Amino acid sequence: MDQRLGTPAVYRWTERKGAEALDPAVERLVRGVIGQVADKWTMLILEALEEHGTLRFTDVGRAVGDISQKMLTKTLRQMEADGLVVRTIHPVIPPHVDYQLTEMGRSLSAAFCGVWQWAEAHHDKVEAAREAFRQRKG
Repeated sequence: MDQRLGTPAVYRWTERKGAEALDPAVERLVRGVIGQVADKWTMLILEALEEHGTLRFTDVGRAVGDISQKMLTKTLRQMEADGLVVRTIHPVIPPHVDYQLTEMGRSLSAAFCGVWQWAEAHHDKVEAAREAFRQRKG
């Protein structure tokens, strides 16, 4: 337990040393990054930009589907702040804004590829487990 934060400490495993606590600054960064990028909207926006490349704001929303304009704006701003996307404003009327992944955003997208593959491979098992749970809880 991290006494300062009142939360469990984060550890990493190394073959040489076994479990060792992360530096508190690294721990805060890891928790913050996971908290931000593991949400569904960030993952779906990453997928859309990886698949389509540069997209205008409205096209990102269309590609993601079922996201409010407010949530799309909030998520894209956070992704820009985290260095995952680049926002380009074209000085035309009406304003034209494009988004594209940065190199760091592309690397995160590649990391999430494994999550998508896992979900595809285990979809039926997850649905069966959910149904069995519903039956038990009746």
